[in-house]
Amino acid sequence: RPISMSNDTKSNLDDLKIDRTQRRSKGNGLGWIILLVLLAAAGWFIFQKQTQATAVTTAVVVEEAVGSTSGGATATTVLNASGYVTARRQATVSSKATGKIVEVLIEEGMAVKEGQLLARLDTTNLDTSYQLAEAQLGSAKASLAEIQVRLDEAKREQRRVQSLAAQKIASESEQDAAEAQVKSFEARLVVQQADVVVAERQLALYRQQLDDLEIRAPFAGVVVTKNAQPGEMISPLSAGGAFTRTGICTIVDMGSREIEVDVNEAFINRVQAGQSVSATLDAYPELKIPCKVIAIIPTADRQKATVKVRIGFDQLDERVLPDMGVKVAFQEAPSERAATKTPERRLWIPKAALRSENGSDLVFVLKDNRASRRAIKVNGRDGDRVFLLSGVAAGERVIVSGPENLSDGQKVKEAKP
Repeated sequence: RPISMSNDTKSNLDDLKIDRTQRRSKGNGLGWIILLVLLAAAGWFIFQKQTQATAVTTAVVVEEAVGSTSGGATATTVLNASGYVTARRQATVSSKATGKIVEVLIEEGMAVKEGQLLARLDTTNLDTSYQLAEAQLGSAKASLAEIQVRLDEAKREQRRVQSLAAQKIASESEQDAAEAQVKSFEARLVVQQADVVVAERQLALYRQQLDDLEIRAPFAGVVVTKNAQPGEMISPLSAGGAFTRTGICTIVDMGSREIEVDVNEAFINRVQAGQSVSATLDAYPELKIPCKVIAIIPTADRQKATVKVRIGFDQLDERVLPDMGVKVAFQEAPSERAATKTPERRLWIPKAALRSENGSDLVFVLKDNRASRRAIKVNGRDGDRVFLLSGVAAGERVIVSGPENLSDGQKVKEAKP
């Protein structure tokens, strides 16, 4: 028999059922809220990333006149070359004779005067020979004095014999004997005088050899190398091989410094004697040294197809040292007509600001606190400078250092020094 329910009981049972439709609706609403919050956070992060300024360093685009001005006109560079600083006057000082070094009186970097004693060699053997020559000279002079006395005596005897002969007391043979005695001593006197001269010159020879064992500076300069030490053998010839030195030191006359460059023979027509030159040392690139062409050596190198050019400094600088590398710019003096013209001007930027993309050169210019991409045309390079034909204007600021992935329009700011 079926069980029958009252209406009240059915209503109570319906109240106990779970409304799954309402629960599903509440869950879906919370998920949408979380998704919207995440999207908002991501958008805010992207916005902050895009609007955050990247720190960069910049440099001003510089405009300058080509060449250097002189008397209101512009001197232009017609040729660039490189070479080395050389000393026109330098010498490796050696001895005239072979001997053992007993004393060295110089060190590298020491300034010496002309004739200054640099080193001494062993003089033991020559001292003995010199003393012997002195004794021989003394003996020759004593013999000369003796012969002079005997000659005077013979002359007095001759006068007495002549007086007696006048009185018919002395014979003619006695007169002849007295005269022969005088002539004999006169001849011996001449020979002895010659012996004295020989002895004097022998002594002078040994004195000169002793002087040669003292090595002296041939001219004033600076010692750049010291090649020998006491106890070593030295010789003007390398007869002893590696065991014999051929020089004490090398001296350089710093007043004779100049520049030697090799100019390609195809451009030698741009160089002439007396031409102005601007020199830059590799060691001091910021130092510009005014120079003049001394001479063009009238011969060419067949192997290198170059001509050697000598360049002199207008004023020597102590920082210029022999064998330093140097770059030179031969300048063409402006004519009077050219002096009235407006000097040609050019733009340059630091080399670090130059960027390359797909084989094209470009830079980023700082404008309104943003990086502006500019395509440029390069006209040449000089050390850390890049010369431009177009793309930027004088006074604009180009970005020198910044991120590699810098993009056009990206917000940037000047980095604090």
